[in-house]
Amino acid sequence: LIGWTQTWVANLNGSQAAYNNWSQGGVSTLSGTASSVFTLIYKKDQFSYGFRTNLKYGQSKVKDEGVRKTDDLIAISNRFNYQFREDGTLSSYATIVFRTQFDDGFEYSADPNVADVRISSFMAPGYLSESMGLSYKPAPAIIFEVGLGLKQTFVTEDELAPAYGLDPGENFRSEGGLTTGIYYEKEVFENILYTSAVETFTNFLIPFDETDVVWGNELVGKINSLISASFQFELRYDNDFSREIQLKQVLSAGISVNLY
Repeated sequence: LIGWTQTWVANLNGSQAAYNNWSQGGVSTLSGTASSVFTLIYKKDQFSYGFRTNLKYGQSKVKDEGVRKTDDLIAISNRFNYQFREDGTLSSYATIVFRTQFDDGFEYSADPNVADVRISSFMAPGYLSESMGLSYKPAPAIIFEVGLGLKQTFVTEDELAPAYGLDPGENFRSEGGLTTGIYYEKEVFENILYTSAVETFTNFLIPFDETDVVWGNELVGKINSLISASFQFELRYDNDFSREIQLKQVLSAGISVNLY
């Protein structure tokens, strides 16, 4: 197979609830999330190149609490791959990945008399990582990877720098270390696709128990050619930000359109 292939999928998910003199109680809410995933792949013989952008942004309006952000992501990845075996079980790879967000992020207070605390913004933080190594694919649904990598952290706003492991006045940090990854993708039921990815980065100069870990999971079900539903669960550990595990869970349904 030789040449370029591309896909572009846009999603618009939302929910709305309104209550007036409702005996069971409830809070009126309105929420929506827009996302776009564009993928471009080139293949020639044993070489392949992949480019992918993943953009998400969502907000929710809750009665008496105002508008709050529910999702926010800018991710751009490049991947180069060379197969050593024709069956694709063993290959070498190199990646360049950039990640940040569109808008300010806040830690919201449960006390209305206490102000919300801004904890992130566009390029605060921003991450750029490069890695290269070996990939092993023992079965069509699973891939194991190990390699060496570099990670650059950007925090363009001085007041947010200490929250991401930078000293006051610093806006940039570069690290080198070991990277690993486990990727799984399979249609678990008809029209229901499950994907899971575990990625780690271990800085050579810090203790092993401060390894960065990202574990993302997603179930996507196609109801018909236009409507889909998804469940996302993500776990992160980043010692620079917090010694506690970060968790994210999103259940959504809406319109999914193949633009190309």
